[in-house]
Amino acid sequence: MGDVVAPDLEELRAFTARLRVVSASGDAGLGIDLLDAIETLKSVGCAVQAVVTDDVATCMREDRKVRGLPRAEWGRGIGSQIALARRESPSRGGRHLGFAQAVVHEMPHTLALLRSGRLNEWRATLLVRETACLSAADRAVMDRRLCSDPDVLDGVGDRGLVAKAKALAMELDAAAVVRRHRKAVSERRVTTRPAPDSMAYLSVLMPVEQAVCVQATLGRDADSLIATGNSGGRTRNQLMVDLLFARGTGADVGSGVPVAVNLVLSDETLLAGGHEAAQLQGFGPVPAGIARQLVADAIDGDTGTSLRRVYTCPQSGTLTAMESQSRTFPKSLRKLIDFRDQTCRTPWCDAPIRHHDHIRSHGKSGATSADNGSGLCEACNYTKEGDGWTARPVHRPDRTHLIELGTPTGHHYHSAAPPLPTPAHLRAS
Repeated sequence: MGDVVAPDLEELRAFTARLRVVSASGDAGLGIDLLDAIETLKSVGCAVQAVVTDDVATCMREDRKVRGLPRAEWGRGIGSQIALARRESPSRGGRHLGFAQAVVHEMPHTLALLRSGRLNEWRATLLVRETACLSAADRAVMDRRLCSDPDVLDGVGDRGLVAKAKALAMELDAAAVVRRHRKAVSERRVTTRPAPDSMAYLSVLMPVEQAVCVQATLGRDADSLIATGNSGGRTRNQLMVDLLFARGTGADVGSGVPVAVNLVLSDETLLAGGHEAAQLQGFGPVPAGIARQLVADAIDGDTGTSLRRVYTCPQSGTLTAMESQSRTFPKSLRKLIDFRDQTCRTPWCDAPIRHHDHIRSHGKSGATSADNGSGLCEACNYTKEGDGWTARPVHRPDRTHLIELGTPTGHHYHSAAPPLPTPAHLRAS
């Protein structure tokens, strides 16, 4: 390896261009060999990314230290810059940074297996995750015992790999494993994410004994309804979901949604049978027919329903700007920004909006307006205020609300607000 000359950036880009046209050309045997070689290439690329990521972080921290910035600022926003370069969310960028620092400084055998192509990124990530509670010394022991010999994990599935890592962690430091469990219990939470066909996944992170108890209770009560003839034609799974909703909200499934749900749809979709998808805040696009049914169910039931008109720019379709003399965004303007941005405006971050931010800061005469406002998650808002970050609104009449984000390394990224349902008079023109 010492005599190998590292390729420069242009060589890497040229190789990437050549790789795009690789084909098995109808030869199945060649195709399998290509798959094997490309999988090795991916693992090597992951190892190189880890080394480069750690190098980037080290350079940035050292630069900030030399410039006399407070220690709390040395690592601020580095994960976000890694995420932008890899076209991923800031939270995932932080995980990439943590992964890089672990394998480069504490898990040399894992890094060597990655470089050889004998271990892929996901399996290396599992090893990093399962050793996170250990001291650097114990982590090094586990790294040596599992990864110094490639045959130890050869042919072992992901679950088997995790089981081996957990067993070793308990052997090396049982108390650390217990502390990790206690910390995990403190981080219990409920989240949602979109699913196909206008459905959603409701995920609950909770202690295993509680999760098993909840599922068993719902299953038992669903079975009871079926046995007594009170299922209403619903399957066991459908009954379990309906019981969960009823017990979680205190409302019957047929009585509508008992809390505020914002649904943005065009006038034609609502009133004239249009087919353009609506936008359900916190979820995403919803087919026109389902949106109309949601509105109809809310009106027919006992749920309070209100209609708010939202005006858009004729050229771009973006929401009409509103201004305020206040330094903080008033409630109506915050609501407008929520409707427009839907999720955090940092590229590749789709976390919920928690802060309403002045793109050009208020201290630099930035207006409290929709044009100069953006919705950000808490982490991205704090990152944006860090050393070397810049942001400015970009005025393009043919585009929805546009922001240019600059990083401390001089790279620039653009964020456009997602398109909203189009009013009928705009589609007709």
